[in-house]
Amino acid sequence: MEYRSNFRLGVFLSVFGILLCLYAFRMFQLQVSNPRTADNTTGTYTYDTRVTAARGELLDRNGIVLIHNRASYNIIITNFALFNSENPNESLRQLVNLCRELSIDYNDHFPLTEQKPYEYTTAEYSDTWNGYFRRFLRENDWDSDVSAAQLMKLMRKRFRIPNDWTDQEVRGVLGLRYELDLRNYTALPTYTLLSDVDAIRLAEIMELNTPGMRVESSTVRELNTTYAAHILGRTGDIFADDWPEYKDKGYSMDAKVGIDGMEKAFEEELHGTDGILRTTVDKEGNVIAQYYAKEPKAGCNVETTIDINLQMVAEEALEDMILSLRENGVNKEGEGKDAEGGAVVVQDVKTGAILACASYPTFNLATFNQDYAELSKDKLSPMFNRALLQIYPPGSIYKMATAIAAIDSGTIGPYYKVRDQGIYTYYDEYQPACYLYTASQMTHGTIDCVEALAVSCNYYFYEVGRLTGWRQMDAVAKALGLGEKTGVEVPEATGWRANPDTKKEVYSDPAFQTWVGGDVLSMAIGQSENRFTPLQMVVYTSALANRGVRYKATFLNRVITADYQSLVYEMEPEIENTLEISDEAYRVYTQGMRMAAQDRSGTAYKVFGDYSIPVSAKTGTAQHGAGGSDHASFVCYAPSDDPQIAVAIYVEKGAQGGNLGTIARTIFDTYFATEYENDVVAAENAMN
Repeated sequence: MEYRSNFRLGVFLSVFGILLCLYAFRMFQLQVSNPRTADNTTGTYTYDTRVTAARGELLDRNGIVLIHNRASYNIIITNFALFNSENPNESLRQLVNLCRELSIDYNDHFPLTEQKPYEYTTAEYSDTWNGYFRRFLRENDWDSDVSAAQLMKLMRKRFRIPNDWTDQEVRGVLGLRYELDLRNYTALPTYTLLSDVDAIRLAEIMELNTPGMRVESSTVRELNTTYAAHILGRTGDIFADDWPEYKDKGYSMDAKVGIDGMEKAFEEELHGTDGILRTTVDKEGNVIAQYYAKEPKAGCNVETTIDINLQMVAEEALEDMILSLRENGVNKEGEGKDAEGGAVVVQDVKTGAILACASYPTFNLATFNQDYAELSKDKLSPMFNRALLQIYPPGSIYKMATAIAAIDSGTIGPYYKVRDQGIYTYYDEYQPACYLYTASQMTHGTIDCVEALAVSCNYYFYEVGRLTGWRQMDAVAKALGLGEKTGVEVPEATGWRANPDTKKEVYSDPAFQTWVGGDVLSMAIGQSENRFTPLQMVVYTSALANRGVRYKATFLNRVITADYQSLVYEMEPEIENTLEISDEAYRVYTQGMRMAAQDRSGTAYKVFGDYSIPVSAKTGTAQHGAGGSDHASFVCYAPSDDPQIAVAIYVEKGAQGGNLGTIARTIFDTYFATEYENDVVAAENAMN
């Protein structure tokens, strides 16, 4: 008997212990995990509000703030005060009608159409929001396959909606009741009716005195510049496909994140840690107590490599050039009058930092949403980032790669000469002509490699390219970054280099897939299947300036704490690849590029012949097969004897590359004037 008594006592204590644990766990859930609870004895309600942490600022390399946070106001509604009021449905009806009168779109995730016949709109929402909707149906004991029309009837009955309301009023109020109902059994934060409300509308809405409605402060993103629209990027709601990743990182579902450009590239650095504000209110919605259950932590500030002054100059010079071409062309034949878009990229030769990245046509990032429909219809695609995403045939700017490959493969010596005969007749099936011969029936005579680069003689490089072969040229182009990822933090196109494999990939018709001698000739002058971005072209130019040392391109300079007091991270120059270039090859292409800008016979002499700073340049004209004028390309670096910056310019249907040198000259004027000013300031502030 004693054994049985002890056994029964043990069972009783075990069951009691389990019940006690379950009770304790439930109390923890209610008071800690989900502290939005009502105290019926005191008539108060405690709820948590997520406090969005201030996003870090984006700055240019000189500390000028490009994107900052502006103080804003949100309107929230708490269930407790609203549903302890006399007529909550009527309060919501008045609120819905006022919002409609003021043309205000408020947050409504109820997945039904606004008008009859009602249909589900679940396809417009993420899996998470659709999960909330299924939870809503379960909590109300409604079938998951209930029709939209039947659901409206059930909800009207469930929430006691009067029969004399209009259909618009019913749908509007049920949308709000849906949002508020979800807050009773999910982890969703307190319902935010409106975000970033302007002062006038805020005053009008608050005049309603809707029970449970309160104003909370927040911040929104604001631009300080009209430039760099293609690279700064925007913030917005999390895309459905991205939600699982952000959820794992602890983001709230309604968080604002970077959706493109630098805002997205540096999301991890810019995004702060949200806080939790715990508030206790009475039945009338008056705040009894309020404190941070979790302090918000602001994101870090990101200092980019962009010089916004140089960016401005690059964008305006590019636009002026294209508009001038459209009006005047480049010759009496009117070539260039059909110029379309273009790009300019400026890079620090010694670090890989991108100083400016311009694409034309451009747009106003501040009014992007309002202008989107019009921008989408523009046939020149102003939203498209040509600098990073468009691939072009480079034309004659490729010839330095051909020269290096020819000399360092032992195919030719540094003084190897070729007699330009106008038309290259080595192959019967393909006999291209030198550009000079096509234009004037003249030739360059007998020239060496330096002179051929200076005057951009196609005939010379047809011969040298044929002798060298595609493998050597392709290897050099690859090492110098053409057709290779640059390492930049924002999305970029890779493009491809001309070779037999590429030709098979580009052409689906087997009749066009065979690699022939004519492809080698075209490849040698930057044609054939060579397709590169302007960003790759500037990386290539910097590598030439560095004698084969290619740095990783970057938009990141430094990361700084929110209070600007501490350095979190500083980008160090990173070498991606080094091409061993012989003294002979280095002398040939550097002298050739310098002659192109400073010798009277050079293709860029008209722009840089009298320039005070020695410049090394190469012009290019590229055929493209799309009709109209040829594309125009231009690359350069300066100073020639101690390179600091490189510039790559490309204009669609720009006709002749030499004309683009004026853009580079304007950029150099700005850059070197700034450098001089900085040197003077540094000297004046130096300690004695």
